[in-house]
Amino acid sequence: MEPAVGPRGATVQPFGAGSIGSSPGGEHPVVLVILDGASEPIGEGPTSLESARTPTLDRLASEGLLAKVRLIAAGMPVGSEAAIPALLGWFPTGPVDRGALEAAALGIPVAPGERSWRVDVVVPWGTRRASRADTERAARELALAAPGYAVHRLTGHRLLLCGPPPLPEAIRAHGLRVWRQGIVPPRVLGPDTVVIGARGAAVGAARLMGAQTIIPDGATGQPDSDLAGKAAAAVSAIASGARMVVVHVGGPDEASHVRDRAAKIASLERADRYLIAPLAESVGRAGGTLRVGPDHGCDPETGAHHGGPVPWLVWSGGSGESSGPNRASERRLTERAVAGLPPSTLVSWSRLALSEAAS
Repeated sequence: MEPAVGPRGATVQPFGAGSIGSSPGGEHPVVLVILDGASEPIGEGPTSLESARTPTLDRLASEGLLAKVRLIAAGMPVGSEAAIPALLGWFPTGPVDRGALEAAALGIPVAPGERSWRVDVVVPWGTRRASRADTERAARELALAAPGYAVHRLTGHRLLLCGPPPLPEAIRAHGLRVWRQGIVPPRVLGPDTVVIGARGAAVGAARLMGAQTIIPDGATGQPDSDLAGKAAAAVSAIASGARMVVVHVGGPDEASHVRDRAAKIASLERADRYLIAPLAESVGRAGGTLRVGPDHGCDPETGAHHGGPVPWLVWSGGSGESSGPNRASERRLTERAVAGLPPSTLVSWSRLALSEAAS
């Protein structure tokens, strides 16, 4: 596999590769669980990660390593389209083309000389969540404003527009947010990496980067997504010999965007019970490594993303060891638990994990 390009030209393997508990030959699986948007700014009250009842994560944190990791470089737009490719091993040097990710996730072919654009429906009072009726009306208006372009419905308030650049200026007069074009992730992965999720940024990035993808029945990307189905798919991939298995959980981010803190907490608790618990058991039996953390933050008070360092944990087969430079004072996967740790880039965190594994 080709190494991925990191900040300032550094090269690293994907975030899951070569980590604690995995041998250089890849005999032991590495599993990543991405809790999309789970992190929040630390305020006076508890964050959602602190409020959620997560007994499995608490146990893994007590036995593993905790870190504060910066996944999105300063000045970069904050979102899954930048952070998830970084976790998979490619560090974007500019905005990532979200339209390309969405088209790949849906299996929509884009003809030579054409592009795809992610379009969000923005309702008049300024929220980023529109009703089904709002979105359907916007799709009809978009088809009239951009004849010859294909309009595809995504989930919620999202649309995908495919056709030749540049876009007609007329579409910007219909209360739509058009995502900018950007860099398309390169193929740096192989079929020994399996990414499991709904039809969204994670699956789209994985397909463009060359990984296998699985979209289980019931995977919606929303707080009600079938996490047990994702767990079953991941356990099957581990048993089939996958080197790296990545499971994306979109519920925390979606709940944050609609400013529903209770739904975000419930989504984290469901992930702990129905996804992380069975994965920990499977990874432990296989002698592998489990990594869990957010790709970025999303504040349920405002519905907005934030790109500060996020907490991650690494657990290697239940070793139970608790010494080393990345031990936080509080043994939970929370923002406050890692607040006193120096922020690591993905490159330095991967190197630290390797050095601790060798010591």
